[in-house]
Amino acid sequence: MYARWQRQVYTRLRAKSGTRTASASTPADFWRAAVAPYWNRMRAHYEAECDARGRMVMAGGVEQLLAGLGRGAVWNGQVLQLQDGPDGDVRLDGKGLVLSPSVFLAQRPARLFRADEERGQAVLVFSALPNAEQSALLWDDTTPPSQALAALVGQTRAAALRELRASRTTTQLADRLGVSAPCASQHAAVLRESGLITTRRVRNTVLHSVTPLGMALLDGRTAAAGHALGPKPVPSSAGV
Repeated sequence: MYARWQRQVYTRLRAKSGTRTASASTPADFWRAAVAPYWNRMRAHYEAECDARGRMVMAGGVEQLLAGLGRGAVWNGQVLQLQDGPDGDVRLDGKGLVLSPSVFLAQRPARLFRADEERGQAVLVFSALPNAEQSALLWDDTTPPSQALAALVGQTRAAALRELRASRTTTQLADRLGVSAPCASQHAAVLRESGLITTRRVRNTVLHSVTPLGMALLDGRTAAAGHALGPKPVPSSAGV
């Protein structure tokens, strides 16, 4: 999962040091080599993960959310037990708990950071590992051309696609783009028919989300993805 990322990071660190040793002299150097090149894609992955977890809460409450953290995390209705967690009990004392996804927790389901003076709330960082397809997109080392996406789909639809990194309703998309709801619906329909977004119904509303093909375009891989553009069948239940 991390082999491609590791090779790229080592290459950047060696180029930075001018030697065969891959080392970072400061945390900022490591950030620039290991995280910054992928941050937009990581952020999109995290937004999608948070959106999915939010739907879990809507469907089954906090209990379903905590019970779905994976092996090594056990929710018994009142207490969350973590494998390799902190010694002793961590009480929230009514301050709540911040949940934050991470693509780098491969060996454990979650890690808990206690509240302190700087952090008013305890933070639970949970594993949000990408699947094989997502991993290939996440760690791709392609530098996106500045105007390629807008040239391919148009300025407004390019903006819509960027906004749909996080799932949104038609009304929310219209507000973000500063256009009318019918206009946003039309743009969503074109993006969906091209395979760049999907639309699914959640109770009484519909949510639009970017597809892997749309992510490839957002990340600048238009040469690889452009040939796949074309009308896609739309499920009869889909709507805008």
